[in-house]
Amino acid sequence: MEKYSIYSDIAQRTQGDIYIGVVGPVRTGKSTLIKRMMDLLVLPNIENTYKKERAKDELPQSGSGKTITTTEPKFVPNEAVELVLKENASFRLRMIDCVGYLVKGALGHQEDGQPRMVNTPWFEKQIPFEEAAEIGTKKVIQEHSTIGLVVTTDGSITEIERENYLEAEERVINELKEINKPFAIVLNSIYPDGEEALTLKDSLEEKYGVSVVIKDCAKMGINDIHEILENVLFEFPITEINFNLPGWLESIESGHWLKSSIMKGIKGIAAEARRLKNIEGMLTGLKEIENLKKVTLENIKMGEGSALIDLATDEGLFYKVLQEKTGYEIEGDHQLLGLVTELARAKREFVKVERALQDVKDIGYGLVPPALEELALEEPEIFRHGNQFGVKLRANAPSLHIDRDKMMLGFPRDTNNIIKPPTRINIKVKDIEILLPVA
Repeated sequence: MEKYSIYSDIAQRTQGDIYIGVVGPVRTGKSTLIKRMMDLLVLPNIENTYKKERAKDELPQSGSGKTITTTEPKFVPNEAVELVLKENASFRLRMIDCVGYLVKGALGHQEDGQPRMVNTPWFEKQIPFEEAAEIGTKKVIQEHSTIGLVVTTDGSITEIERENYLEAEERVINELKEINKPFAIVLNSIYPDGEEALTLKDSLEEKYGVSVVIKDCAKMGINDIHEILENVLFEFPITEINFNLPGWLESIESGHWLKSSIMKGIKGIAAEARRLKNIEGMLTGLKEIENLKKVTLENIKMGEGSALIDLATDEGLFYKVLQEKTGYEIEGDHQLLGLVTELARAKREFVKVERALQDVKDIGYGLVPPALEELALEEPEIFRHGNQFGVKLRANAPSLHIDRDKMMLGFPRDTNNIIKPPTRINIKVKDIEILLPVA
């Protein structure tokens, strides 16, 4: 995906405000990721020198080891900045750092074996550091962000074991899912290409059903940032999926066996597609539907969450359904052209008598007036009337008169009321009796 379209599409889905809530357990590299994104994406695109310097001063601190360095939620920069990466990529961006949920082995939340007490903007009195961290993290998840990044680790960036992160990791991911906030997972590792990290990535994606990107947050480049945000974009919900069916298939009734079977397959597969990333899997499923020959993704609008999919059927199905509908055996275009030509000729002739036939059904009599081209002009005659002269014009044309009559058939019976084979059929039309011999 073109890098600028990632941001314009996300901005469209968030009404122009890209507020990235960076959450997860403590000591996973959240502040490091924010600082790296600010250095590479935000600061170079702030034109105002004063605003750029102020944004630098607001960057979060980060450090190695087990000690928690972030002590409260923080907006970075403090006010959202307007970024214009290109004419079609303008948006307001702000990142929100948070302490995160505590994990076993982390340091800094206690003093002399007692809970560390801190001041917060939510209470007048001091509260334990752990409680403040949880409240702040929840507010970032639920109130302050439009999209989320969950930062977790394989344990390689600190001296804390991977197992210690599991509970906090699962908790924050489940909270994001509960409010349907689009997010992706960043797996922070100093060995992003290692086999263990790749295995863990697959395990996390299978467990949570969310895109996972492996990065060494301290060494990320601008393309790594594009990749992370692109994965977030694919986590947005699908708003609309449109399917293009062959025109002839759309024209037949919904209850037809072919149309109903295809529509049933489409509905079953589309019902499972919830997010933009599911579209690729949906295309694979559509290709398995019987009688569909080709499935093509014609267009996907990431900023709107919509997709247009073109569906094509086997060519032979058209002629099969046509034969089923008309009773004519058609095997190709050459036969179709001949049949349509003949039916068109019959249609033209039928139109001439259609109204008359309807009148016969309604009132018992119908008239087919002559067409203009059927009129035959006779030789004009000059006539005199007193002192005046004129020309008499005459024309004649054929017309059809259709009358509705009743026909009665009678079969004689013998004295024993046993039907004998008739020797003649007695047909009465009005007052005329016609005797037809029977072979």
